[in-house]
Amino acid sequence: MSREEPIPRFGHKPQVAFFDFACCEGCQLSVLQLEERLLEILGHVDVVTWREAMTEQSTEYDIAFCEGSVTTEEDVERIKRIREQADVLVTLGSCASGGCHNELKNQWSMDEVRRVVYGDAADTISTIPSRPVTAVVDADYRVFGCPVSLPEFMTVVNAMLTGQSHQPPNQPVCVECKLNDYVCVYEMGKVCLGPVTRCGCNAICTAYGDPCQGCRGLMDAANIPAMLKALKREQAHAIMCAVVQRHELSDDEIAAKLRIYNNWPEFDLKEAQPDDD
Repeated sequence: MSREEPIPRFGHKPQVAFFDFACCEGCQLSVLQLEERLLEILGHVDVVTWREAMTEQSTEYDIAFCEGSVTTEEDVERIKRIREQADVLVTLGSCASGGCHNELKNQWSMDEVRRVVYGDAADTISTIPSRPVTAVVDADYRVFGCPVSLPEFMTVVNAMLTGQSHQPPNQPVCVECKLNDYVCVYEMGKVCLGPVTRCGCNAICTAYGDPCQGCRGLMDAANIPAMLKALKREQAHAIMCAVVQRHELSDDEIAAKLRIYNNWPEFDLKEAQPDDD
């Protein structure tokens, strides 16, 4: 995308706003790390609201990038207003696109969450079960990752500005490991969630010998029952059996690994139990 190319989708230089909900705002900070590539994008858009990067704000915008999870009734109303104003809404990162860490709190009642976190001030705090932006409003584009994958972010921006669709990858991280000829981390004796995690990061963690922790969320058709059989040594390759024997994962530990980034819909180990046969 060169700075001279026209913007056919909007017919004018679109106005862009960045918004944050419950999150660490790391995805927005990652976008700032694009540096010269960011200057390229700014040749095609006008950023009118971005708390991480500017003091000015505007209620008029064509494109909304939304990071974070919806955790209050006020958040629900706010994201609906943003969706109504924006011609295009992009969810930025796994918190907004699929759930991520914030939804770990959904394993407990909201009363207990308020009591544990806020103590004596619990009654003054309003909170609801955490959910991604995509559970409240429709998103035109989704960028996964914790934080976002910058190459994928650029791909989505190009598609958005030129009026093209973009579907997030729906294959396991294992595919990218094979394409890059990486040694499987299971062969290193490590438990990896790559077989059930949505790819699109170019297997950045396994490239350095680290196991995938699942930050991009589950694939749409992730075979959780098969993963459980493998992790429990009920049906597994010899390499997997050696890994599981070494780590001796309990049901709770398996569930904890899968829940780190995957709580929308709620992950229930009992519902995902393999068949008796």
